[in-house]
Amino acid sequence: MKLAWYLLKQKIKGNKYFPLTMILEPLEACNLTCTGCGRIREYEPVIDRFMSVEVALRAVQECDPPVVSVAGGEPLMHPQIGEIVAGIIKQKRYVYLCTNTLLYKRAFKAIPPSKYFAFVVHLDGLRETHDVAVEQKGVYDVAIKMIHEARQRGYRVCTNTTLYSGTNPEEYHQLFPMLNEMGVEGMMVSPAFQYKEVAHQPIFMQRQEAQGFFRRIFEGSGKGIRFYNNPLYRDFLMGKREYTCSQWTTPTYTVMGWRKPCYLIADGHAGSYRELMETVQWDAYGWGKDPRCDTCMMHCGFEGSAIIEAMDKPKVLAELAFRSIKGD
Repeated sequence: MKLAWYLLKQKIKGNKYFPLTMILEPLEACNLTCTGCGRIREYEPVIDRFMSVEVALRAVQECDPPVVSVAGGEPLMHPQIGEIVAGIIKQKRYVYLCTNTLLYKRAFKAIPPSKYFAFVVHLDGLRETHDVAVEQKGVYDVAIKMIHEARQRGYRVCTNTTLYSGTNPEEYHQLFPMLNEMGVEGMMVSPAFQYKEVAHQPIFMQRQEAQGFFRRIFEGSGKGIRFYNNPLYRDFLMGKREYTCSQWTTPTYTVMGWRKPCYLIADGHAGSYRELMETVQWDAYGWGKDPRCDTCMMHCGFEGSAIIEAMDKPKVLAELAFRSIKGD
């Protein structure tokens, strides 16, 4: 309801560009070396840099989004992560903290349960698939243990699953119902993005392959699975809808500033949110415009497009509302 009111205000004001979710990366260091991750390689020169609490909260206030996704790197490695989360919640924004869970006991001490806060647990598949993706055995077991304990302590928990070429779609017909039973309130899914730093890895799906992969996943998952992605974006993943990228809906603030143009591509960094919005040529990016975008189907660029279509077309909005209530 809060997000719906926020969207209505943007429409009334006639704003063309506005954030739906801001991604805040208060550090880029991580305690894992995931095969498909470009972050720890891209930001290697500043891997030891930590964003101050004051800078983080000022950036969030400047952007003024309804939702903040705290990522990295592994955000629980930040010595003041509890203060950063508390400060954002004090601004009455929803916070989703992305974590590999290895430091979850520290998180329970630093961050109390709140209706404004949720853990987003990185989980790319069942045990073998996930541990191979993160290049360390035992991480899957820690993640499952953390989810159980977090739910017992009253935390909201979501999961984030990035899908790679070579995995079996039927594996997720086991994973997602299991997470449903564990009390995970929403599961985010998207195909991996081919960062240039890891482009040599043969693990990334092309667009047509990804569409077939997601059709097999969603059509075989059964009813009642609580996917966090909205149903219009899930249609897009299956090739049932076409969208252009709306990367401006998910601005990303890092230890080097605002990424230009998006979470996935950094052609530079802006010193302020206003500079980001006013200097990026948004129409220069996307399928058929920039080759780096040709395989991208990430939720950070296209889920916002689905929401914007619903805002502009009452029939689509009604479909979105009906399917969301129905749990489709």
